[in-house]
Amino acid sequence: MRKLSMDELGRKTVAEFKAADKTPIVLVLDNIRSMHNVGSVFRTADAFLLQGVVLCGYTPVPPHRDINKTALGATETVEWQYFPTTMEAVKELQTAGYKVMAIEQAVNSIMLDAFVPPADQPLALVFGNEVTGVDAAVMKMTDGCIEIPQSGMKHSLNISVSTGIVVWDIFAKKLATKSR
Repeated sequence: MRKLSMDELGRKTVAEFKAADKTPIVLVLDNIRSMHNVGSVFRTADAFLLQGVVLCGYTPVPPHRDINKTALGATETVEWQYFPTTMEAVKELQTAGYKVMAIEQAVNSIMLDAFVPPADQPLALVFGNEVTGVDAAVMKMTDGCIEIPQSGMKHSLNISVSTGIVVWDIFAKKLATKSR
């Protein structure tokens, strides 16, 4: 077995990425502190050809060298927008027809493995602050909550890890639905 070369990976150019049909998922960042986490989320959004990223509150915005350090150019491909509050972003996304789901440990949450993404509706996923999670006022506005099943002692994951897990799971479910 050998690793594939960069040429063999068939990477899209920036223009090809921007022109490509996107996976109808938007990632909403609710007051994320770390620029490295923001950059990592952009990179995940690029990897799965997502519609975009919404940065809210005091979440840092590009351009910034610390975001770019982990984004590796994904801030140039992934569409993004900024809202002063996550509540404003959620309202606008719901008005635009998105199903908005918080990613959080909460009463009546749906475990990720049991979550069925909507087939005919775009999806917005709200990821919360590294310490406090998704804001309580935002939680009340969402259409539901998805929880990542965990069995260890800590019961928490870094936001960039959570984003990768949730996006891959939903992306894979959407792929499986398409191939039927």
